[in-house]
Amino acid sequence: MNWKNTLVATAASALLCVVTTSALAEDVVVKVWSRADRSGPLRAGNLVSAGDTLNKMLAAAGSDKRVKIELNETNAKGYDEDALDLLKAFAVDKGPDIFVLAHEWTGAFADAGYAMNLEDHIGKNPELYGDIIGPLWQAVSYKGARYGVPQDSEVRMFFLNNDKLRKMGKTEKEIAALPAKVDAGEFTAYDLCDLAGQAVQKGVVKFGILHRPNAGPDFQMMMEGFGLIPYDKADAKLQASKVGLKDFYTWVKYCTDKKAFSAANTAMSWDAIEQASFAGEQALVFFHGVWRVTDQMKVWNLKGKDDYQHKITWLNGPSGKKGGKPSNLSHPIAYAVSAKSKNKDLAAYLVALASQPLPNMRHAVSTNHTPINYGEQSMPEVVDKGWALVAATPMLKYASFMPNHPKIGQYNAIIFKGIQGVETGRLTAQAAADFVAEELANELGKDVVIRN
Repeated sequence: MNWKNTLVATAASALLCVVTTSALAEDVVVKVWSRADRSGPLRAGNLVSAGDTLNKMLAAAGSDKRVKIELNETNAKGYDEDALDLLKAFAVDKGPDIFVLAHEWTGAFADAGYAMNLEDHIGKNPELYGDIIGPLWQAVSYKGARYGVPQDSEVRMFFLNNDKLRKMGKTEKEIAALPAKVDAGEFTAYDLCDLAGQAVQKGVVKFGILHRPNAGPDFQMMMEGFGLIPYDKADAKLQASKVGLKDFYTWVKYCTDKKAFSAANTAMSWDAIEQASFAGEQALVFFHGVWRVTDQMKVWNLKGKDDYQHKITWLNGPSGKKGGKPSNLSHPIAYAVSAKSKNKDLAAYLVALASQPLPNMRHAVSTNHTPINYGEQSMPEVVDKGWALVAATPMLKYASFMPNHPKIGQYNAIIFKGIQGVETGRLTAQAAADFVAEELANELGKDVVIRN
């Protein structure tokens, strides 16, 4: 019996047992809660398809039982709003059996008793979970246990415009060597700002480095390069160090003085930033995520991998000092199973089926998210259409994740105020560090620890 047959046989046997004991006469209804998301319709769609797959297994096994998926797609504007609505639903016993959430909310649902601890389920089903990319489990782990399954992944990076580097006099050999130099700690965050600043000073570009104009998780990967780790896993609390804050904002000030960062960046719209970074080619560096490859290919009319890699170089976040490790950030969306569900074992198996390489590949390729399974990288559709996902996946080696804490959004917003203050010249590095430390303590209270 080959591996696939073994998987199907194992899953069918376990699922048949679960369904048979879940209901005696009627079909089993499994309720799914997911935010309606045009950028990822298969997050919910793969769960519905998993129900169809399970019913085929049950029919093949001779069972007359069937599973019915009831899908509730909400109109929440974002995952934070959706999570709050979901917590309210659970509080009045209206929670679903399976729910889709941004991974940083895992801890909140675990603490409230709404998310099932999946350690036992995962351990008993290596055929279903053994191929998931190891580092991704960090995103759904809380206090030493896994309370979810990563549904997708992503990689964030610095996109360098090679044509502008050539115009600055950089050789093909020098350009090709940059990623390895970053990973080896030879090319630092300060070196990146020197390079971007030179591009502006020489008139090659208008902007050195363009980043998001608002609060968000992107900056975490650069903060970590200066020792500013936002989460204490042991205490399950957010944290910041005064030394780390000063070091980080000192770098932001350096980049601003070198003209690598622009005082106008945080006042720009996303449309303006995209225009300057893509069609306008006014920036040497754009800082965002792998899903932007599709936009770049379209704007520059690039025909494939070779065209793209001639035009663009990717860099992990360089360390703040020589010899340091690079950094990266991934923000997976995840599946979770309700600990309150009467059919939680069955729901867990449906999540497992939805997380297999084929359905996850369809989501990854259609939305430019990196796969969750190692095996997906060799699937024909990924090789043919998702070459960028294959190329980006090794960068997950250096990935960290947003803390599994419900107040990380507030934390990021305060960090951003400091960035904005330094870039616009309103705050010195020390003043920004002091301001941010005080704001974090005042707004987050017992949820944050400020260290010296």
